Amino acid sequence: MTRTVRSGRLGRWSLAGQLLVLQVIIVGLLVIAGAALSYLDIADRAEESTRNEVVSVALTIADSPVVTDAVRTDDPSALLQPFAERVRHDTGVDFITIMDPTGRRYTHPNPERIGGQFLGHTEQALAGNTFTETYTGTLGPSVRAVVPVYGTGENVVALVSVGITLDSIAGQVRERLVPLGIVAGTALVVAMTGTFLVNRRVARQTHGLGPAELSRRIEYHEAILHTVREGLLLLDQDGRVTLINDGARTLLDLTGDVEGRLIDELGLPPDVVASLSPDGTSVDEIRLTERRVLVVNSAPVRSGSGDLGTVVTLRDHTDLQALTGELNSVRGFAESLRSQAHEAANRLHTVVSLVELGRTEEAVEFATAELALAQQLTDRVVGAVSEPVLAALLLGKAAEANERGAELVITPETEIDDAVLGGDQATARDVVTILGNLIDNGLDAALDGTGTPRVFVTARTEDGELVLRVADTGGGLAAESVQEAFARGWSTKGTAADGTAARGLGLALVRQAVRRNRGIIEVGDDSAGGAVFTVHLPSAKEREPTGPRNGGG
Repeated sequence: MTRTVRSGRLGRWSLAGQLLVLQVIIVGLLVIAGAALSYLDIADRAEESTRNEVVSVALTIADSPVVTDAVRTDDPSALLQPFAERVRHDTGVDFITIMDPTGRRYTHPNPERIGGQFLGHTEQALAGNTFTETYTGTLGPSVRAVVPVYGTGENVVALVSVGITLDSIAGQVRERLVPLGIVAGTALVVAMTGTFLVNRRVARQTHGLGPAELSRRIEYHEAILHTVREGLLLLDQDGRVTLINDGARTLLDLTGDVEGRLIDELGLPPDVVASLSPDGTSVDEIRLTERRVLVVNSAPVRSGSGDLGTVVTLRDHTDLQALTGELNSVRGFAESLRSQAHEAANRLHTVVSLVELGRTEEAVEFATAELALAQQLTDRVVGAVSEPVLAALLLGKAAEANERGAELVITPETEIDDAVLGGDQATARDVVTILGNLIDNGLDAALDGTGTPRVFVTARTEDGELVLRVADTGGGLAAESVQEAFARGWSTKGTAADGTAARGLGLALVRQAVRRNRGIIEVGDDSAGGAVFTVHLPSAKEREPTGPRNGGG
């Protein structure tokens, strides 16, 4: 039970708190280990220094003429004891023992030990070698050196042993431990202070959350980013992508490594880049890519530490835009039916009035002529275009053109069967978008022109492709304006009534629908002086691969 409680308390600690405890333990162990290694190094160095010192003193004494002269006298101790003690006090060693080759002492720090047998090894020195050893003598364990003293020739006439006890060496090490302790303590304080400051920063950045809660939040964060359909981007103040979810990659047709790149380097249309720029704020702006209509919202993100960049959300408006275009077409059909009903009522009143006046033959002749004119257009369209979507669109646009004082001419080349769209509703909506917008633009241009306002429409299948051709009798389209005409916001209508610039969207939607169906669009001039737009849409089988097809416009 106790272990469970402790584990629970530790689990409730923040990440910064757990890191602090861990770092304190690690730093403490490192400082202790460093101090221990330094102590061992000091001890080794002290012992090595001691060995060098005793060897140096012993060699100096062995080379002194005092020693060689004294060993030839009857009482060497009388001369060597004062000499050895004076050297011992001057050098700080613990003992200097001068002895004969058999090991009998001539000198010793304790005069009572003079004449006694030296405790230690002398074999190597008698062989002419200088050596050191650690041995326990009369003064306790010591590090000592034993060197030979040569007389005339190569004869060893005496031996010199100089030593320092281990207690003295330990005292030297203890003296060095004080600065070592100060350095270790300072390092520990500095390390702990740095650790504390770093963990305070970690605590601020993690908002005091524990590892489990941080892990859950990251999992929620990843799950949300990968599951929402809306696009989400986070840009830093330089316009560099710091975060992007799957929805944004799909909506912007982005692949590969995007994070860390500037928004200008992603190959997006200029107006989309302008909406994603971190310099401003966008609210429900409509932007077109090669394949989609997007609603863009962007706003700066701020926190207590300052500006974090800009968050951008993207919503796919493509289907809604297509449905809106379809609704506009239906609304146009309804208006056409209303105007036709109004005109039919006027003609019916005319027929009734003629009958009341007793001029029945003229009434029949007038009614027959009007019916023939209306039926002629219907028969022409239905006979040439058996595809119901296109037929309904052309009939509605013809009625609209007639109401606006223009004429929609269905050329003799028009011939479409009911299988050209392959039953694809998405393609049908795109065809409505393409043909509807081109006819609307043609009507506007023809009505603004100086000649008889006419729009000529040709729809036919050619080598398995659907070819749509719309020409008008307007003023035409300058060659330098062709590319601009397909950009969102371009219009020949100048400014609106309120003084704001007209925002053309029709041709931009046409280009997008053409690319979405892997088609091409061509722009030229008609012999009558107006503009000609020709669209080639491949068959349903050729449209299967996804992605836009490079085309004109």
